[in-house]
Amino acid sequence: MHDALDELLTAGFKSDAPVGPSRMKLYGYFRSSAAYRVRIALNLKGIPVEHAFIHLRRNEQSTADYKAMNPLELIPTLDHDGLFLTQSLAIIEYLEEIQPDPRLLPESAADRAYVRALAFSIACDIHPLNNLRVLKYLTQQLGVQDAGREAWFAHWISVGLGALEQVLGRETRVGVYCCGDRLSLAEVCLVPQVYSAERMKCDLSDMPIITRIVAAARRHPAFEAAAPEAQGDAE
Repeated sequence: MHDALDELLTAGFKSDAPVGPSRMKLYGYFRSSAAYRVRIALNLKGIPVEHAFIHLRRNEQSTADYKAMNPLELIPTLDHDGLFLTQSLAIIEYLEEIQPDPRLLPESAADRAYVRALAFSIACDIHPLNNLRVLKYLTQQLGVQDAGREAWFAHWISVGLGALEQVLGRETRVGVYCCGDRLSLAEVCLVPQVYSAERMKCDLSDMPIITRIVAAARRHPAFEAAAPEAQGDAE
């Protein structure tokens, strides 16, 4: 049985809500992997958006104004005409519903499940363990020194991306990208995670498939424009 999203994407979006973007404002931080994902998705779909910058290291996510939009104090938040959306994958699926072309989820149910599994393994299993607030807690509350924090980061990157490399290595679906030769939600999640790993100088030399796919995706203008160093708040 298809879920509601799959039915919408198969039959076409039909509702009383306006189809396509109107006024959108994305609250993000240049190094946030989650915000990076949403920037890529917006760019791929050609949706214009205003950017507002929330500096995580200055705790701007904890201000009263931002907490009124996102009580979880997390990045990103998307304001679509006063509708405040949180959680990067939920935001991206929302964009997929209101503007399904180009698709970020494949046409077949099996391929959609495969792409979602790749995306969820990054967003739900790898990224949370290396999130800034987790690393800050290790240092500030548990007294873990810099070397221990970096070892924590490298360990979970190795475990998570290493398993993903194995999955891709046995998949016949892999082409230029994770699922054939079209960009999908998988690359939207994978590229920001690899950026984070590279920034922390993690060894990715034994992950040739991931490295190749990420290099191909980064050449796309939508990914170039979404890169952290291209953002207005980049430091």
